[in-house]
Amino acid sequence: MGPQAIITNAVFNAFLKCKMKAHLLLDGAEGTDADIPRWQQELTSAFEQPALQRLRSQASSGQIFEGLPPPHALESGRYHLLINPVITVRGLRADVQALERVPGGRGAPQYAFCPIRFVPNAKLTRLDKLAVAFDALALSRLTGCLPPIAKIIHGPDYTATDVRLPKLVDEVQSYIAELRAQQAGTARPPVILNKHCPACEFQSRCHQVATEQDDLSLIKTINQKEWAKQHAKGIFTVTQLSYTYRPRRRRTRSSALKLKHEPALKALAIRKQRVHVVGRPCFTIPANAVYCDVEGIPDRNFYYLVGLRYRRVGLDVHEAFWADDPQDERDMWAACLHALTLLHDPVLVHFGSYETEFLKRMKARHHGEGSGEADFVSRLITSSVNVLSPLHAQVYFPTYSNGLKDIARNLGYRWSDANASGLHALMWRSEWETSHDPNLKRKLITYNAEDCEAAQRVAEAVTAICSEQESEVPEPGTSVNVESLGREHPKLLGRLHYSRPEFKEINEAAYWDYQRSRVYTRANPRLRKVASQKISRKQTAIKARSVRIASARPEACLNCGLRQVHINRTPSKLVYDLRFYSTGVARSLARYSSPEYRCPACGSRSMSALPDRFGRNLRSYIVYQIIELHMSLQSVSEGLESLFGMSLSCDQVTRIKSKSASEYHELYERILRNIVAGSVVHADETKITVDKKLGYVWVFANLESVAYVFSETRDAGTLKNVLGSFAGVLVSDFYAAYDGIGTAQQKCLIHLLRDINEDVLRNPFNGEMEEVARCFAALVKPMVETVDRFGLKAWHLRKHKKAVESFFRRLQRRTYRTEVAIGYKKRFEKNRDKLFTFLDYDGVPWNNNNAEHAVKSVAQMRRAVGSKGTTRSIKDALVLLSIKDTCKYKGVNFLNFLRSGDMDIDVFAARSSARARH
Repeated sequence: MGPQAIITNAVFNAFLKCKMKAHLLLDGAEGTDADIPRWQQELTSAFEQPALQRLRSQASSGQIFEGLPPPHALESGRYHLLINPVITVRGLRADVQALERVPGGRGAPQYAFCPIRFVPNAKLTRLDKLAVAFDALALSRLTGCLPPIAKIIHGPDYTATDVRLPKLVDEVQSYIAELRAQQAGTARPPVILNKHCPACEFQSRCHQVATEQDDLSLIKTINQKEWAKQHAKGIFTVTQLSYTYRPRRRRTRSSALKLKHEPALKALAIRKQRVHVVGRPCFTIPANAVYCDVEGIPDRNFYYLVGLRYRRVGLDVHEAFWADDPQDERDMWAACLHALTLLHDPVLVHFGSYETEFLKRMKARHHGEGSGEADFVSRLITSSVNVLSPLHAQVYFPTYSNGLKDIARNLGYRWSDANASGLHALMWRSEWETSHDPNLKRKLITYNAEDCEAAQRVAEAVTAICSEQESEVPEPGTSVNVESLGREHPKLLGRLHYSRPEFKEINEAAYWDYQRSRVYTRANPRLRKVASQKISRKQTAIKARSVRIASARPEACLNCGLRQVHINRTPSKLVYDLRFYSTGVARSLARYSSPEYRCPACGSRSMSALPDRFGRNLRSYIVYQIIELHMSLQSVSEGLESLFGMSLSCDQVTRIKSKSASEYHELYERILRNIVAGSVVHADETKITVDKKLGYVWVFANLESVAYVFSETRDAGTLKNVLGSFAGVLVSDFYAAYDGIGTAQQKCLIHLLRDINEDVLRNPFNGEMEEVARCFAALVKPMVETVDRFGLKAWHLRKHKKAVESFFRRLQRRTYRTEVAIGYKKRFEKNRDKLFTFLDYDGVPWNNNNAEHAVKSVAQMRRAVGSKGTTRSIKDALVLLSIKDTCKYKGVNFLNFLRSGDMDIDVFAARSSARARH
């Protein structure tokens, strides 16, 4: 096929039906299946002659020209009708059947020529209109003017239909551009079997290629869109598709109407060569079954043959009813209906919906409403049984289609004519109408009788299969119920399966505990010290406090200066608290009192402040249970009642939590500022429900601190507000909002690894994804080994930068076909400057596990709160959660810090460390 090959009508029409067929025609290939194309060409030629004769009769002989006249004669409008002109212009060749002169449109020449096509079918298709639009395009390139309309003469009555051209011509141009691109490419178009194959001269060749390749298009229910979708997943063969089937969980009450056809299960049945059944289909053959098959010409809405097969006295009887022409259709139907009335309560059994449509049309054409015959036909329609119904979504035969021919042949039935098909029947009928050869009529009647017998064979097989499934535990038979197949769904929880062994080592090296003890301790003295310290279980006993608060008498009134100030009264307050011992916790209930002094002159009062009703230890214990143990307010209230006999309502517990959050808010702000002032920030975000609406919690962390920030949206506004002054390296996932921060970034490689791993497992036959996984693992594993040996030090890590450059050079040269691999190539190239930043900086990790580990605390809080949280309560909880996790990162006991009353974690940690040394 040369690059300058001319596109003809035949090539263009072939391209509309099949890209491979157009390629073969341009390549000069010859087809071996010529019967149907030859017959279709003969039909067109036979229709064209009388149609042309009718056109000739509308013009004088001097106005008719055979072929294409010279340009000046064409422009002069001398001729009214051009017969079979051939237009060759700019890579196109249109063998136009006729051109008819028509008045030109506005702004056009006085005369224009309208292309005419002859189509023997009574019904026009879009392909017919595109074919005449191709002629119009070639004509417009010749004359420089697009004709206003085109005409198609079609059907037995030679009906002329006008076709509006502008949009169709644009569509034709786009198809031609696509055909040119295919012609210029080096790769051959793929073989994709479709509905046109039975009428194609290359069907045997393409079917052989598809069979050798085990191509997905062998399964008739897979269209070109689904074929492309599966190819994008790396699934190219029927065998591969079969391994993707997973039996679905179905409710007991689900009906067959809710089931859908599953091509993967069809592929599994083909691979296993066994019938597969979904659910418990119900199908039985009626006692008075009459197997019916109808032959007709759909384009003409004409039925010419009805076959009935039924049992009489233990023998199978076949009757055929024939119509020579549409005028005989009524007599044929009357004879058929009379034969059915002689049977006792007949029930028609048929394969497909063609026969049901036939009955409905016969009733509408030949019977008035309310007549006895109309009622009888209505009963036939209502009681009829379609054998195809359970085959769509419940009974899967090991055949590439659910056609009668495929399934019956799978059951061992054979037609007397090996090439018998519905299309061949149309050809035989057409030839009979021309020749009235009795052998052709006999051939059609035999074909119809064999279709009836085949329908009976399939119905009996389906009945036997359904009977096997009726019992709760079906006995082994010819069919397999998919409920007995092992479920292979990936588990939501449990051990992670790795597509490559290197992924296991890389993933385990990113565990939070592992990195805290093996990696971060190499660079951070505090963490090294925390890791080496042993946790002491001994706690210092707390001395009991006095219940009376001493208050010295003032020498004079602070308001008026009077020196005679007297004790007015001695107020008291009952304070609930806890006492912590090394062996446990006990309730503390004390009444605190302090004298109140009053000036007799001005009445002003003064006294020492009494403590809160709930002591610090109790408040600390409540906050500890809510924040550290993630207990609900109700659980905390019940626990205090059960353990200490203290009755605190949920509202009181909430107020204690809110007051504690206010108390530590300044410390929270200081933690956040210290994080932003550092050299590395880990960031992540997660969803949370607030006031029954969706909100977000942003996590900002470094090696020693964590801060949580609430936001109503997920946009970049919160990031910019918090990290506006940050000048270090931001470690994050691949969410696009992080790219708006103008600082160096390190994307989490564990996120990328897990995504690749998941897609490799999801697409087990995608060799391109295997290659992506292999190359990525080979690149990252040595880096992880260096980090594990030397820590996060750029001096040792810079040696891997050459491998990174080599990886991206190979990636740039590589061309992928599957959608998933193409997506990863784009992802790598887009984030090229953000994937390996850690190679250039000390102390920058290659993953985001500091933030991801912190997200777990939010998730635990989210489960405890549910959808009941309010904006204020969530913000209070996040303040305290930030304090708790920062204590954890610094190796400080959260409860002890709360009880201490300190407002600086570092100060408390230093004092605790000093006490431990002494």
